[in-house]
Amino acid sequence: MPAHEPGSLGGTAPSDGGLRVLAARALELVRDGDIVGLGSGRAATAFLRALAGRVREGLRVRGVPTSEATAALARQLGVPLAGLDEAPLALTVDGADEVDPRLDLIKGYGGAMLRERIVAAASGRQVILVTAEKLVPALGARGRLPVEIVPFALPLCRRRLEALGFPPAVRQAEGRPARSDNGNLLLDCAVGPIQDPAALERELLAIPGVVDTGLFLGTADTVFVAEGGGVRVLQRARGG
Repeated sequence: MPAHEPGSLGGTAPSDGGLRVLAARALELVRDGDIVGLGSGRAATAFLRALAGRVREGLRVRGVPTSEATAALARQLGVPLAGLDEAPLALTVDGADEVDPRLDLIKGYGGAMLRERIVAAASGRQVILVTAEKLVPALGARGRLPVEIVPFALPLCRRRLEALGFPPAVRQAEGRPARSDNGNLLLDCAVGPIQDPAALERELLAIPGVVDTGLFLGTADTVFVAEGGGVRVLQRARGG
């Protein structure tokens, strides 16, 4: 079964007011005729609901969903959908579970990281919406790094991850191993602050059976942070 639901990312739930402010700010970037990547999780769901309101008012956009849950909600709200064959997308609006000072991310608490990465790669820019508690001094500060694996490879991946010092737990849903929309297992690795995220990403992807990790390095162009009733804009430095 899918490991996520519309609006679910795990962890402490941000205020609805903060999410609405973020969604309204991101909506300013959408132009008539755009194809927009639709992220997964609470912040992305708030954006999708705001976008649906504009669609009802006549805005012509189509969305490429990053999860089956997002696709279902978009259909329910009346937002037309498109596929990756219609790339390039103008932008993708998504959330994140951690954002470091370089605007590198950890994603995947909601289990949609692989499709989120694909849709972001097909987009002109990735815009991330977060509340202030998601800002961390170093990736891994919240103690959890998701990894998506092929089910057959579970014993091997478990041993390799433990040997690297990142003991994994198989994510559960309703008493059974959770599955991503791709049919894969999700491992939540225990981590501390990661000194070299790029090196760790290479090590993890070198393990046979690992499909993707929650490390999103260099993908975010802009991060909107809800703070004090407003939005702080963080922009990736050139060459960052």
